[in-house]
Amino acid sequence: MARAGQKADFSFEAAAAARGAVFVVGVDEVGRGPLAGPVTAAAVRLDPAAIPAGLADSKALTAARRESLFAQLQEVAQVSIAHATVEEIDALNILRASHLAMERAIAGLPADFALIDGNLVPRGLTIPGEAVVKGDARCLSIAAASICAKVVRDRIMVDLAQQFPGYGWEVNAGYPTKAHLKALLDFGVTPVHRRSFRPVHNILYQDKNVSC
Repeated sequence: MARAGQKADFSFEAAAAARGAVFVVGVDEVGRGPLAGPVTAAAVRLDPAAIPAGLADSKALTAARRESLFAQLQEVAQVSIAHATVEEIDALNILRASHLAMERAIAGLPADFALIDGNLVPRGLTIPGEAVVKGDARCLSIAAASICAKVVRDRIMVDLAQQFPGYGWEVNAGYPTKAHLKALLDFGVTPVHRRSFRPVHNILYQDKNVSC
């Protein structure tokens, strides 16, 4: 587990390389909790000789710092971004959809070993992988992936906020903030809301007395 003050390092990647892996990628996803929009995953292969300074869990960075690091990663690393749609989230469940996005991101790179944030390796993974609990705070490649996924998904939600104004997605990224929940009641459910998520489901079926 990550210790207080611990910084992400390259030890997981080095260990995988020592076991014979050549193309090691870090993988993370963003967007399990929101009520709207896709879940987004990134896979990143870092060049050990050109790792941007300051890589860390995306949640610990400012938006401006994430944008700066994302731009740097685009220049010095191999980056693959993928998504699972709202329809896939509702059909599969959010965990499986998150893993599907991860699998798609990994497939976009010439990877032969994946370091996955969390405690589960996606069941559809076609290469060897290792789950790293709190990996975005412990493993540089996963930290890089968390930054890339966060930046891309936030941009998607800003765009969706222009299409569906009033829900505050440009600031809440679709998470169930007080303002977002009020907007759901005031304006209703949009096509990009996740109908399988309880606050949305309850509004759609309130006349049927769905319990909270």
